[in-house]
Amino acid sequence: MSTPVWRIVAEREVSTRLRDKTFVGATIFTMLFLVGFFVVISVVDGGAEEYDVAITQPADTRILDVAQASLRSTGSEDAEITAADAVDADAAEALVRDGDVDAALLPTGGGYEIVGDEGIGASLRAALASAVASQALTANAAEQDVDLDALNADTQVGQRLLDPNAEESSARSGVAFAFALVFFITALGFGMTIAQSVAREKESRVVEILAAAVPIRALLWGKIIGNTALALGQVLLFVTIGLVGLAVTGRGELLAGISWAVAWYVAFFVLGFVALAALWSVAGALASRQEDLQSTTLPGQLILIVPYFVSTLASDKVQAVVSVLPIVSTMVMPGRMAQGEVPWWQVAIAVLVTVAAAVAFVRVGSRLYERTLLRTGGRIKYGEAFRLSD
Repeated sequence: MSTPVWRIVAEREVSTRLRDKTFVGATIFTMLFLVGFFVVISVVDGGAEEYDVAITQPADTRILDVAQASLRSTGSEDAEITAADAVDADAAEALVRDGDVDAALLPTGGGYEIVGDEGIGASLRAALASAVASQALTANAAEQDVDLDALNADTQVGQRLLDPNAEESSARSGVAFAFALVFFITALGFGMTIAQSVAREKESRVVEILAAAVPIRALLWGKIIGNTALALGQVLLFVTIGLVGLAVTGRGELLAGISWAVAWYVAFFVLGFVALAALWSVAGALASRQEDLQSTTLPGQLILIVPYFVSTLASDKVQAVVSVLPIVSTMVMPGRMAQGEVPWWQVAIAVLVTVAAAVAFVRVGSRLYERTLLRTGGRIKYGEAFRLSD
C-alpha cells in the first residue's frame, strides 16, 4: 500500500523543522528555563530551616528546644535547631568564625547574647530571643512564687486568615496565564513559519513543481498535520516538565486540582491550532513575496492577540461568556477550569463550537489555498480570494 501524499508532506515538514537549529535551540532553551524556574522555587521555599547553634552549658539545650518549637509554630514546620557543644565562649566564637555553626548562644551577667559572624538570620535571632525571655520568665516566676499561668492569662495571640486559599488561588491564576501564553506564543511562532514556508515555495516557483505531482489540498493537509504534530509534541514536552516540577516542589494538591484542566487544554490546543494552521497557510498563499506577509498574516495575528488580552485582562464574567467562542476557548476555558469548577454544559458548548469552527476554517482555508497558491503577480487580498473561482 502506497503512503498517502499528505503523510509524505507532513513528514517533510517535521523533518525540516527538526533540522532547524533555531527551532531546536528555542525548544532546548525553553526546557532549560522551565527546569531552572522550578529549581529556583525549590531552593527559595522548598527547604527546611536548619540551624546549628553553639552552646557552652548543657542546660541551654532547653532554650534551643523552645526556639525550635517557636520556629515551627510560625510556619516553618520542618525547622530544626541543632546544638553544638563548646567548652567555653572562645571555642563557641571560633565555631562561628569558622562557619561551623550559624550562631552561638552565650550566657552573660544579665542573661544571654547571640553571637554571629557577619550576620544572624532574622528568624533564628527572634526565635532564640523569645526562647531566652520565656525561660527567664519561667525561672523568675518560680523564684518569686508567682503563678505563671495566671500571669500569662489572656496573652495568647492567634491567627486567622480571611482568605486562607489566596496562595493556591494565585498559583491557579498563574497556571491559567501560562495556558494562554503558551498557546499564543506557539500558535504565533508556528503560524508565521507556516506562512513563510508557503510564501517562500510560491516565490521560488517550487510550489508549481509540487502542484504538478501532488494535489494542492494534500499539500495543505500535510502542512497542517505536520506542524500540528510538532506543536503538540513541543507543548506536551513543556507540560510534562511543568507537571513534574509541581510534583517535585511539593505542590501535589495544586497538581491534583489542575490535572483535568491540563487534559482539556491539550484537546483545545489541538483544535485551535488546526483551525489557525489553515488560516496561516492561506496567508502564505496570498503573498507573492516575503514582504507581503506583513499584511496577509495580520488577520491571524489579530485572532490571537485579541483572545490573549481577553484571557489576561477581562473580568470573570466576560471570560465566562467568551470562553465558548472558537480560538478564545483555547486560551480561556482551560484557564477557567484550572481556577475552579466550570459547568459541564459550558465545556460541551465550547468543544462543539471549537470543533465546528476548526472544520469550517479548514474547509474555507482549503478552498482559498487552492485558488491562490498558483497565482502570481502580486499580493492577493482576502476579499479578492473569496471572489476567485476554483
